[in-house]
Amino acid sequence: MIIGLAADHAGKELKDILLGLVKALGHEAIDYGVAVTNEQSVDYPDYAALLAKALASGKIEAGVAICGTGTGMAMAANKFPGVRAAVVWDEYSARMSRAHNDANIICLGARTTNVHRAADFLKIWLETSFEDGRHKMRRDKIREIEKKNFKPRLEE
Repeated sequence: MIIGLAADHAGKELKDILLGLVKALGHEAIDYGVAVTNEQSVDYPDYAALLAKALASGKIEAGVAICGTGTGMAMAANKFPGVRAAVVWDEYSARMSRAHNDANIICLGARTTNVHRAADFLKIWLETSFEDGRHKMRRDKIREIEKKNFKPRLEE
């Protein structure tokens, strides 16, 4: 699987570690930044947008987004058609975001989750498949909402 990773300044260190984990698990990893130090502040929406655009265009198959809490990255990424970004905070949310919600971006909080837990959540997330069945109908309803609310953009 081709997996993109992106972070703001708060999530850079965790992103760099998880980048290695993604590769060690046998996936192709694409780093969408950030390349600054933790002392240099950047805006998380910029990096969420890079990741979400890559996912929406099919360049990557899944994504990992990291900021202080994961919430900002999820909010920004979910503004793109086809993106289902979920903030994950424990093993159950990691599993269910994939099994029931078919999340295609996992969002993690570097200031709320230690590196070992984040690595466990990512492994669970990557190993969990969408259950389909009644959950497909719900995912399809999300797609219908997108169709009604997202207008196609001719530029870009």
